[in-house]
Amino acid sequence: MNMNKRDDCFCPKSLLSKQNNPEVTTSNFTSSNQPVSRSTVNADDIDIDAIEEVPDEFCNPDSPVIVSFDEVKKAEEAIKDGVVHTPFARSYHLSKLFGMEIYLKYDFKQITGSFKDRGARYACLNLTDEQRRAGVITASAGNHAQAMSYHGTSLGVPVTVVMPVTSPIMKITKCRDYGSNVILKGKHYGEARKVALYLAKKHNMVFINGYDHPNVIAGQGSVGMEICRDLPDVDVVVVPTGGGGLLSGICVAVKGMNPQSKIIAVEAERAAGFKNAMDHGRPTDTTILPSLADGLSVPCVGYNAFATAQPHIEKVISLKENCIALGILRLVEMEKVVVEGSGASGVAAILGGHLNEYKGKKIAIVLSGGNIDTSVLGRVLERGLAADGRYIKVKVTVRDRAGGVSELLTDISDNGVGIKHVMHERAWVTSDVYSVLVKCILETRDYQHSLDLKEALHKKYDLVEFVDFPSAPPGTVPC
Repeated sequence: MNMNKRDDCFCPKSLLSKQNNPEVTTSNFTSSNQPVSRSTVNADDIDIDAIEEVPDEFCNPDSPVIVSFDEVKKAEEAIKDGVVHTPFARSYHLSKLFGMEIYLKYDFKQITGSFKDRGARYACLNLTDEQRRAGVITASAGNHAQAMSYHGTSLGVPVTVVMPVTSPIMKITKCRDYGSNVILKGKHYGEARKVALYLAKKHNMVFINGYDHPNVIAGQGSVGMEICRDLPDVDVVVVPTGGGGLLSGICVAVKGMNPQSKIIAVEAERAAGFKNAMDHGRPTDTTILPSLADGLSVPCVGYNAFATAQPHIEKVISLKENCIALGILRLVEMEKVVVEGSGASGVAAILGGHLNEYKGKKIAIVLSGGNIDTSVLGRVLERGLAADGRYIKVKVTVRDRAGGVSELLTDISDNGVGIKHVMHERAWVTSDVYSVLVKCILETRDYQHSLDLKEALHKKYDLVEFVDFPSAPPGTVPC
């Protein structure tokens, strides 16, 4: 394999050069610089409650498809000229901090910003001539929509994407820019999917499930193939998990190349679909709550994905929101990369102390996506600072006299603490009427600095409350 190794970073040469593909014939596809007829399918007259429920022909709960290692190998070969063999780097800082050999797979560096490019391209390459002419349709609010839009259009396949009306404007715009026909329909993914399947049947289009179509799973497995070639003696592979497409593909690839390697699935606690499926022995509808890792928020794990992955999973880790925020923060500060919540979940699992039994082992973590809204990023980083004990909220009651509040702020700043916001109130103070309650948002250097401030304030003031302050430094207790 063509690969340059430098400072433990595996950065292959561009894999986007045009080469003959022995597995899939692409001569009938248009290239990315040729115009593609945009689909004109619409859903203007559709009443979601009135239309029939159309089953997904590629996802049968009674007869799930178990994707094979040969299919993953075939997929890797087929897509190699149209996706990026992403860098795979040893993290000096994280390895030193946690006593492990931690390697990061930068799959957010794909063209559309996530690993979804791999499965989307392989699914499009496997269409028949008739299917390509009819076009494909999918439902998604995020990364799969963008990947299908880009790769379908680049291969001459008309793409229709049904997105919930609540989808981020940035992602809607991206899909349209890539050349797809975007239909905004449904309050959530479930309703969008119902519409997409109905339209697929009505217009004879192929519906491409973003996490459970067998070709999508096979394409995602190329991530695992690259990891095992770049680090043949990897001990553990940590995989963000929502619907299970990436997890199942990586399971097949890694177990096919390195059977001794362990696979660990990581999900958001507020979207614990895979843990729920493992507990019940089958995919089960799961209540989904809003999460920083919105890319993992799938109400029911894929049937094919679960059947493929289940035998190979060492354990499933469900993460709290603060832990995910902290993962994003650590990657920004230590690795100088910005990823979305789902992409940071593997690092968050280590920060939360869930992988302490693997001290000294070689750990590969997939950074699966980087499509985080800029409007959200600032709020997430602040939440990460709060989880780290560096962004703190303090309430102090002081005497209501000239200079009382000023004296408190001086005491805080003399401790080297940054003051971000201050407010005070008198009407709701529970002590005497000669007191004022001062509420401060503060920023410290680290957890110990916050403890030093806490001690200093308690020494001088009788009524001090640190609100939602972490009970222990991050990494010392599970989160």
